[in-house]
Amino acid sequence: MLTRLRALVVTTTVGATSLLAAPHALAEVEPGGWVSVSPGYTEQERGCGQISGLTFQLTCSTASGDQRAERRYDTYTGGTRQFEGSFRISSLSGTRISLKQTFNESAAGPYFMLAVERGGRLYAVHGGTTLSNAGTVGATVRVNTVHQVGSQHRTYINGSLKHTYASPGGSFYDKFGAYRTDSGNGPATVVWSNVHFWRK
Repeated sequence: MLTRLRALVVTTTVGATSLLAAPHALAEVEPGGWVSVSPGYTEQERGCGQISGLTFQLTCSTASGDQRAERRYDTYTGGTRQFEGSFRISSLSGTRISLKQTFNESAAGPYFMLAVERGGRLYAVHGGTTLSNAGTVGATVRVNTVHQVGSQHRTYINGSLKHTYASPGGSFYDKFGAYRTDSGNGPATVVWSNVHFWRK
């Protein structure tokens, strides 16, 4: 009986270890040579934007002005950077809400913006390319962006490459949350999780 209990404990422990290790299988895309980093960030609440931990809300339906709830991470220059995060849209009465940005600080403007329309279409704001229809209310979606400064920016949705974009040199930073695009409006609530950064 004792042997059986020991076997059960070992099996349970191994099983628990496997469950704990499972998220690492959903780690960085394009594996090889990545170093984990922890950039600092500031929070931006403007207009009807509200932040509580990793929950980002636009509480109004205003279709003008600066309506945002975002985290803005530290600036980087050169090399290759990777962002990973998962989002779940818990409510979206509005439409065309930016979820993730790679911001070109040198050009003083957004460089890449991933946004969602009501109904779940995920698209690149600049150019309008559809990346996926996975952004439905209640679904968890994993986003990875790989940015080779001065070369290329690649966006993965749930581990699949969906968008490539030529990149200039200069200074950039990552942002995520909920942000009204020029043609969008709230209300919207977006919950982010499992946020990681790497560099090469």
